[in-house]
Amino acid sequence: MIVLKAAQEKILAALQAVGGIVERRHTLPILANVLIRKQGPDVELITSDLEIQIRTTAQLDGDDGSYATTVGAKKLADILKSLPADQIVSLTAAQNRLTLQGGKSRFTLQTLPAEDFPLVQEAADFGPAFSVPQKTLKMLISQVHFAMAVHDIRYYLNGILFVAEGKTLTLVATDGHRLALSQATLDVEMPRQEVILPRKTVLELQRLLKDDSKVKEGEAEPVIEMRFAGNQAKFNFGGLEFVTKLVEGKFPDYNRVIPKNHKNHITVGRTALLASLQRAAILTSEKFKGVRMNFAPGLLSIASSNAEQEEAKEELEIDYGGDSFEIGFNVSYLMDVLANMSQDMVTVSLQDANSSALITNPEYEGFKYVVMPMRI
Repeated sequence: MIVLKAAQEKILAALQAVGGIVERRHTLPILANVLIRKQGPDVELITSDLEIQIRTTAQLDGDDGSYATTVGAKKLADILKSLPADQIVSLTAAQNRLTLQGGKSRFTLQTLPAEDFPLVQEAADFGPAFSVPQKTLKMLISQVHFAMAVHDIRYYLNGILFVAEGKTLTLVATDGHRLALSQATLDVEMPRQEVILPRKTVLELQRLLKDDSKVKEGEAEPVIEMRFAGNQAKFNFGGLEFVTKLVEGKFPDYNRVIPKNHKNHITVGRTALLASLQRAAILTSEKFKGVRMNFAPGLLSIASSNAEQEEAKEELEIDYGGDSFEIGFNVSYLMDVLANMSQDMVTVSLQDANSSALITNPEYEGFKYVVMPMRI
């Protein structure tokens, strides 16, 4: 039976949409496979890692009738990538094997039974659905994802907090040393819902979301529909259905962390500040990424040194008339936020040498980044 027959680029696009979560090595060998379910001309592709499940449906022709099997996802993708984009490729099933044919190339692949594939049991208590443009969610994630913890024993920090309340969607990430928050407006009024999406889910969403700045006239902007349950979140966008488990636990009260009344405010060119910090970072050591920042009326001095007693000094003219003081920061935390912003100017608000700094965007009120000072 011919399971599907279509141009290489069409099959590969459908496979790549679901294939990002598949790991080559897994304790359950079948999770390295993609589940292929055919009903008439529609072919459904499903992948899972037991935490996340992604499903897409594409019209990929082939013989009439129904059929289901699983085959190695990465192997299939690698073969397809090696073939020309416009080549017609067919996948034929016979005796627990799939034969992929394209031009004069032919590959026979081992399969595992479809009924052994562990599908995610969807939650019964999903809350109301709401939508935002895909590019809005992609922007929100890009503005906070770098502040997520990595393998922290406080497992609730290894992800992003999503809060939908009223007409506001808030995303927050923190690793305990810094915190990033970004907000967007929703079209509908929402009861308060709060979930923590795991790190892998966040990075996969960021990969799959489109930031279509080139929407053709008369075409609707691509949106993503979201629904949250007690232990799951569900996303529908671009022909994909994306279901993920949530991180359980209580996220810290981010409102208490964000400073409210800092008296010293410096607005400075983002790219100039980033370039100065990148140069100063060259002479920090691997273990100790500290830089000293000296604020004085009209001038910001940045200095770094290392165990070999090498030093870097940078000076920037700034529009500032407040207190003079020196404060230390982990330079990576400052470079992360500046590299993930796109605006020309950035505002740094400070109280004194011992208080955390608040970095905001003068053009966009919905973004806040808090970074703790460092003793140097």
